[in-house]
Amino acid sequence: MATATNVEATAVNTIEWLSAPDTTIVVPVYQRQYRWDIGGCERLLSDVRAVADETDTHRHFIGSILSAQDASETDLILIDGQQRITTLMLLVAALHHTVRDSNPAMAAELERVLVRADDASRTKLRPHQAWAELYESVVLDRREDADRESRFDDNYAFFRSQVHADEAPRIWRGLQRIEHVSITLGVAANAQQIFESLNSTGEPLRDHELIHNYILMGLTHAEQLAVEERFWLPIEQHTGEAIGAFWRQYLVMTTGREVAAHGEHGVYSAFRHSFPRVDVEHLQADAAVWRHYAEIYGILLDPSLEPDAAIRRQLEFVNTFGKAGYPLVMSAYSDHSRGLSTREELIETLEWVQALYLRRALVNLPTERLIARLCRARDAGRDTLMRAIARITPSDERVSAVLKYSELPHPAYVLGRLEDVEDTSDFDVEHIVPLAPGDSWSGDGTRSWSEYTEDEQNSHRALAPTLGNLTLLEEELTQRVFGASYPDKRSDAYSRSAVTETRALTETASWGTAAISRRTARLTETLLRIWARPDLPEIDDDGLTPILDAVRRRGWPAGWDREFAYVEYRGEHWEIKDVRALFNRIFRRAWTDDRESAITYSLRRGGPIYDEMAWKGQWDSLDHSHFLYMGWDSNYMMSALQGVLEESGIAAEVFVKYSYIGDVM
Repeated sequence: MATATNVEATAVNTIEWLSAPDTTIVVPVYQRQYRWDIGGCERLLSDVRAVADETDTHRHFIGSILSAQDASETDLILIDGQQRITTLMLLVAALHHTVRDSNPAMAAELERVLVRADDASRTKLRPHQAWAELYESVVLDRREDADRESRFDDNYAFFRSQVHADEAPRIWRGLQRIEHVSITLGVAANAQQIFESLNSTGEPLRDHELIHNYILMGLTHAEQLAVEERFWLPIEQHTGEAIGAFWRQYLVMTTGREVAAHGEHGVYSAFRHSFPRVDVEHLQADAAVWRHYAEIYGILLDPSLEPDAAIRRQLEFVNTFGKAGYPLVMSAYSDHSRGLSTREELIETLEWVQALYLRRALVNLPTERLIARLCRARDAGRDTLMRAIARITPSDERVSAVLKYSELPHPAYVLGRLEDVEDTSDFDVEHIVPLAPGDSWSGDGTRSWSEYTEDEQNSHRALAPTLGNLTLLEEELTQRVFGASYPDKRSDAYSRSAVTETRALTETASWGTAAISRRTARLTETLLRIWARPDLPEIDDDGLTPILDAVRRRGWPAGWDREFAYVEYRGEHWEIKDVRALFNRIFRRAWTDDRESAITYSLRRGGPIYDEMAWKGQWDSLDHSHFLYMGWDSNYMMSALQGVLEESGIAAEVFVKYSYIGDVM
């Protein structure tokens, strides 16, 4: 019978394993922080009590604990099981502190679990250095700050509150009936692969935690400490809670492809594909780049860190639209910071990003699947980027039309720039005609709202949230005239405002739909100038999606056969509705136009073109000796047709138009 020489698995009693005098467990630096909550502790304690009340033959199994021998051969590196082992140690510590005065014999047994035989001041479990002191202060009961907060303190306190001295023998009996499978890896074992396969239960790791493990797991403990200190900790400090978003957006920037934010660890998979080797030699160079972009990301999250006032203001403006544009902004900012582009070019790009998002919001176009294509375009140069942005930025004509009747998005941001108010935090967005006028409201001081006809009221309500009816007004002035008629607002508030555009309202004697329309037309001219579309003859693409940004869907979800409205292939209009038909058409076209690329791609990927119909299934003949297999799922088909178009160098000339079904799939 064959044996596994790199993995040794043994069922062991957990307390005996922890109590062994030569057992010292080290939590490597790539491990995530301790995360168990009180709910998990409650379940553990319940399991311990339950097994304690069974007969002597019963045991409670807590799963597998994966470890590897350290190079020093004195420590066990804990690869998987940190959360369970740490929680058990906190329970043992709570039990020890409960009985140390009343039951010295039990306390001595518990102490063998907690502390090293050669040094009672050191714990058996040595956590990540960032929180080792915190953990040890709890387990060794030497806390000085009673008011501090941590998961260690919270869970220890829970156990202390639940475990009383009279129940101690029962809890200790239950603990001694816990078992696990101890898996110890040999030097040639693939620790990361085994770790990923084992980590399918409990609280799943997030993408950035898997990335952390992946880049450090193959290093020695000393190398891990060095990389953690020089690179990973600065990355965490710069990105904070947004570290997961940072990795996704960094990969969008570097790959020029959309990266799934949800699902089966799409970010981690993309990272592994981009960085297949993370040995020390490659890691030093790559990690320095990651740290560089993390620092930029921190500035994007908090523009106050940017010393240049003009750039700082532009970054604040970009944040109006969230983080979606960060991949392109990071790329542009990096080039500027390294002297590869000018300050003016960076500001130009930031202005383009704002114009793109604002105009699309105005005409109610989606903003998904936009940035990856712009990152690809930027790699080809400024002119290519400008053309790509122009293609997906709605025209002046479309924007002018919707501004007349549509609600203004991001009104404080838009009005701040239109009315030259740098900080809008102390201003309200003032609706000159209120959204819901009271019966006594009047636009001219003569007729009250109750005297307006139903059509007049409806017309005013429709225009109330539009550009021409909005202005910025100081908060104290807003409060003074809240609900007042236009003449009162005009004399008591607008005339006192420091905003030039607001004071200009005093020049209009009465306010109604005609005045709103005139003001909308005037402000629209300024808006189109500030949020200018690149001055190029590119068409407004009506929401076409480049084929490289098309969504890959698993299986055959409902509506797949009506996913597309049509496809544009190098200027040709194809009435194709689904990925299966598109896959067939693309490969047949590649076989005709660029057979060499089709064959090269298929040989490299092991399909989908074969020399024979080698198994039963769905086939299509390309010629008498080459056959296209059609039995794939939609995810494979989309990947394959994208791949062969890239191989042929024409992917940038192929677009899909999603149907309304495709947009909601």
